[in-house]
This record gives sequence, structure tokens and C-alpha cells, in this order.
Amino acid sequence: MKGRLLHRLVISCTIAMMALPWNAAICLAAEKTLDTATIERFTGVKGELIEKEGVFKVSVPRSDLEIMVAGVKMTAALGLTSWAAFQKAGEQAMVMGDLVLEEAQVNPIMSVALENGLEVTALHNHFFWDTPKVMFMHIGGMGEDGKLAGAVGKVFAMIQETSGSTNQVPHVELSPAQTSLDPKAIEDILGVKGQLANGVYKVTIGRTTKMHGHDVGNAMGVNTWAAFAGSDERAIVDGDFSMFENEIQPVLRVLRGAEINIVAIHHHMIEESPRTVFLHYWGVGPTRALAMGLKAALDTQRP
Repeated sequence: MKGRLLHRLVISCTIAMMALPWNAAICLAAEKTLDTATIERFTGVKGELIEKEGVFKVSVPRSDLEIMVAGVKMTAALGLTSWAAFQKAGEQAMVMGDLVLEEAQVNPIMSVALENGLEVTALHNHFFWDTPKVMFMHIGGMGEDGKLAGAVGKVFAMIQETSGSTNQVPHVELSPAQTSLDPKAIEDILGVKGQLANGVYKVTIGRTTKMHGHDVGNAMGVNTWAAFAGSDERAIVDGDFSMFENEIQPVLRVLRGAEINIVAIHHHMIEESPRTVFLHYWGVGPTRALAMGLKAALDTQRP
């Protein structure tokens, strides 16, 4: 129905523009409205139009979750609702959203978002003392509204499909005291020498940004680091990735492609230039495979 009304309006506008030039602005505005029917169809969710801001928002309460926070039984109204908001941006549309996820859902959902053209812009907790733990993943994107809605719809469907899942947890029995991996294999792949101490082999790669007009670098915490423990056949790696804003999505895509789990995306500083975002990760697998995944992500960054 909405599509037919819009079609009639566009035809009327075309005729009106031929007669009166001042109608052009009104007609162009009509042509640039969001296709809300398509957004609802592709996301599978009924939305709400906030006319004052020209935003169409779809929301999915996580009523399937049974979360306790410090003794409080949480409901969707207390902050457990996934949502995506669409707004026209010139000839394209823009989407921003927040996804409420169980820990085991985070990385499968992130992969679906990235594979379908969405950006992942933050990953963090909103609560302390929550059982089971809940994480919040923020998404964004620019493009045709139907395509964006389709990507959001696939994300919403995956959330529903994986609700209550625990089979994604990369569990491994390992103690750093028994580490036997070969540090040289890591050095050869990453091209950086590290240090082995207490069963953990750690490499650090410094970067530089500016704060208050002064360079700040490795020693001030602007760095990417990786800590390995275990054997050549079965190891874990965890660490930090220091990224400039335009590097975030390539790094995420490569790390997820290497089956390395992302556990947080956030800021460590404010008012720095260029703006620097930090990603925390956890990977399980053969040492060489983990190192190669990190190397591929590093290669997406500028020197």
C-alpha cells in the first residue's frame, strides 16, 4: 500500500514539476523518503516512524533471555532490546543499531553482520554482575535501504536461531606452565621478536598517535600485542589490536575469517588524533594458524 502511494506521489510530482518549478523541492523530498514497507519486510519486524527526525526504527525485545543482574530479574524494558534505526542520507540510507547478545552469540552474529555489508562499531558490556553474561554489539552502515534492511534481517534471524546456544565456546584445557610452542615460528610469521616469560610468549607492535599536540606511542599504551601459550598443535592467543578508524572493519573481517574471536571493541583514550580504537581478541588453534591470522590482520593496516 505504501509503495503504491509513493508511486502515485512521484507521478504527481513529475507533472507538477513541469508546471511549477517551486514544486521541485517538495517532489525531491518525497522521492527520498525511506521505503518503510521494504524495511519491515526484510527485517521481519514491524517498525515505528519517528517523523520529527525522519527515522524508522525496528526493535526486537530479548524476551527469550533470563538474565539476573545483582539479584534483579531483568526484562527487555530494562535494556535488553535489540534495535536498528534507518535514516535517509542523501541518495542513500544510513542504519545504526545495538544488538543484545549472549556471549556465545557474539562472534557468529558479528560474522553475519560483516559478511552482509554492515559495520561493527563497538562491542562491550552494559552491566556488571549479570548472569548469564550479556554483551552489546553496535552496528552501522550506509547504502540502499532495502539492502541494509536485508542485512539487519539476517542478523535478527541469526540471533533468534542461536538463542541459548553454548556450542560456540572455544574451550581448551591448557596451562602456561606447560607451554612448549616454538617462538621462532611466531617471529618468522609476524616479523617481530617477542619475549618468553612464565610460559607466555608475547610480541608487541607499537603505533603512534597524538594527544594534546604531542606524539604518544608504544610505551603509553598505543600498541598491538599478542600473547601465546600452549603447544605448536594447540595454543591460545589473546591480546589487543590498535586501529585507526578506517582500519576497524578490515581488521575485524580478517580476524573473524581466521576464526579468532573478538571480545571487545572500544576506546582507551579521548581527543587523540588520529582517533584510535582498540580491539581485544581470543583465539584457539595451532600456533602457526593463529600467528598467520594476526599477520593478515596487521597487513590491512597502514605502516
